[in-house]
Amino acid sequence: MKMGLLVFMRNVLLALCLFLVLGFLYYSAWKLHLFQWEDSNSVVLSSDSVGRSIGSEYDKLGFLLKLDSKLPPELVSKYGNISEGVCKPGYASALMTAIFPKFSKPAPMFLDDSFRKWARIRDFLPPFGIKGQDNLIKAILSVTKNYHLTPTLDSLSCRRCIIVGNGGILANKSLGLKIDDYDIVIRLNSAPVKGFEKDVGSKTTMRITYPEGAIQKPEQYEKDSLFVLAGFKWQDFKWLKYIVYKEKVSASDGFWKSVATHVPREPYEIRILNPYFIQEAAFSFIGLPFNNGLMGRGNIPTLGSVAITMVLHNCDEVAVAGFGYDMNSPNAPLHYYENIRMSAIKEFIQMFRLDLVFLTIYQVLSKVLE
Repeated sequence: MKMGLLVFMRNVLLALCLFLVLGFLYYSAWKLHLFQWEDSNSVVLSSDSVGRSIGSEYDKLGFLLKLDSKLPPELVSKYGNISEGVCKPGYASALMTAIFPKFSKPAPMFLDDSFRKWARIRDFLPPFGIKGQDNLIKAILSVTKNYHLTPTLDSLSCRRCIIVGNGGILANKSLGLKIDDYDIVIRLNSAPVKGFEKDVGSKTTMRITYPEGAIQKPEQYEKDSLFVLAGFKWQDFKWLKYIVYKEKVSASDGFWKSVATHVPREPYEIRILNPYFIQEAAFSFIGLPFNNGLMGRGNIPTLGSVAITMVLHNCDEVAVAGFGYDMNSPNAPLHYYENIRMSAIKEFIQMFRLDLVFLTIYQVLSKVLE
């Protein structure tokens, strides 16, 4: 009887040990998956962390006070002798880290099916996170089933990216061929390509937009480009679900202007932008009001600054074209594709100035085509 009890206790202990080992392995795997783009220095934003100073050499956001276009001494040996035109691996993130030590490169472009485990965005409502959108996003991703760039672009060991803005400064600059020379060409909202190829190029890798900014005429979409949603409100995710499932879009779903009712893309060509880039652009890079992490007046970054933030995390070399506004020329075109003049947008000057501050920082990091 005593021997049987000992055997029973031994078996219980062995089972308990096995359970603990398996539990530890499962937990470790889950943690590795959870923090696949979180490093040991990453911080989930809060009202206390926004604008925290890290030293007298840095401003209140954490940027180096003395910015110039020269490589820091520690990077000269790595990049200084690379020939012009040769892609420099890790160049943009290395420079960004040098002038903004809090920068942490790992951050995927698009949401994937593990999005609910991403600590940086799961507790924030749109546009700074995905809280409350689990079911809609899950339904969308179950159909799109693609969470990356194309296989060809993903296989590149070094990626050169350019963001093409909509600014009138692109007009008559003949930058089209230079723009098309980049591996990844990113366009915003409904800015047209056809008829403007000489100035803005003909290549489009992806177009980032939201319902009110999307192209409304299907025939105006370029071929073979990714359609990327930047979700600024919960209605945007609902709209994308309609698009992906080819359901009827309701015009009374809380949009502030008319929206596209059809996007000529197959589900595998549709992506959801990682909202962390909206969060980081607003609070970490530009310094907009945190407002307890809630969307409010004056704390939404422009789509251009969001796109710039995205490429800093995902491209080795980055460039911009069509950003910036000539406030001193009221008769200058606002956009390269229309006749609206700068004098018509006085009420938006403050937001443009905030973006220009960010662009000044960005000019240190990248090439600005002019």
